[in-house]
Amino acid sequence: MFINNPEFLLGMSDKLRMSAKDRHKLKSFLKEISQIKGRGTELVSVYVPAGYDLNKIVAHLQDEQGTATNIKSKQTRDNVIASLEKMIQHLKLYDKTPENGLVVFAANTAEREGQQDYKAWSYIPVIPMNQRLYRCDKEFVLEPLEELASDESIYGLVVMDKREGNIALLKGKTIVPLTNAQSAVPGKHKTGGQSAQRFERLRDLASLEFYKRIADHMQTNFLDMITELKGIIIGGPGHSKYDFAEGNVINDQLKRKIIGIKDLSYTGEFGLQELVEKSEDLLASEEIMGEKRIMGEFFEKLSKNDKIVAYGVKEVKAALEMGAVEKLLLSETLDDSTIEEFEKINEQYGGETHFISTETREGVQLKDLGKMGAILRYPLQG
Repeated sequence: MFINNPEFLLGMSDKLRMSAKDRHKLKSFLKEISQIKGRGTELVSVYVPAGYDLNKIVAHLQDEQGTATNIKSKQTRDNVIASLEKMIQHLKLYDKTPENGLVVFAANTAEREGQQDYKAWSYIPVIPMNQRLYRCDKEFVLEPLEELASDESIYGLVVMDKREGNIALLKGKTIVPLTNAQSAVPGKHKTGGQSAQRFERLRDLASLEFYKRIADHMQTNFLDMITELKGIIIGGPGHSKYDFAEGNVINDQLKRKIIGIKDLSYTGEFGLQELVEKSEDLLASEEIMGEKRIMGEFFEKLSKNDKIVAYGVKEVKAALEMGAVEKLLLSETLDDSTIEEFEKINEQYGGETHFISTETREGVQLKDLGKMGAILRYPLQG
């Protein structure tokens, strides 16, 4: 998705951000709902966009009940009609569409064929969702929510050559253009002699000035969100991107955020899209690498000075209540009530909270250590 509207992300307002706790709750919901499968195309998914009249959705579902009478399979027909009725009754619990929209699912969850156990689930997004959808299928439509659950990853994108440069953000799958810069670098000089040498020197100077301008744009757009930025990816045709990335024009903090350089065929809008497509390997591994980095820090401190870390429910809670926790590490296998309790205490003292999956060896180790750990601000005696 390409959003040509910098207001969408500039400033990263709270209404466009999901807290770690909200993201974990959504992941838990998705884990539960994804296990439900239909024998036929009988699982009902409905997405109601923010600001949409809920009465129109109910009327639409009632119309779909009539259409469902034409389904040939009696079992699928009965399950669709009954699931739609369950969903309609569930929607009547709401006076109107919630501010950020609404997502509703309904299905017959009975394990044995021929039995009936109809249930409905709803999810109220914490950031606006503008998708309207109705579908019956063998699985619930979860892709928009899955994207939302992973949408906290923010990357900086730089596409450039000696002619132009583009600065953008990538949030989830959305590209948000921020700045476009055109260069004043002249084309290659074809004649020989001293004039050609002077021309090349002037061309190199113009290129350097252009690189500095792109670096300034990076600093203006990225430096204020340096802690949220998971990485910067640079791409473009030719060798200019390497001269730019490896030179001395980029701010040191931003330079340390560069996670990859990609060869592209285009600049501009097409170049940004191409950069994202060619960076799937980086983007897929970066979240896991982030977990490995924070867990590596934890285990390194544990091996050198175990007074600067804590692990296990009792020890971590004691450190939290003393305000000693700098980084709280919670396994995603913890129950929601425990997560909510510990995160709330941590927020009171301004600590960071990191959710750790079991997809890495380090995440499994955290689970074995009592499902939680903490990197402390100062050593605790005991």
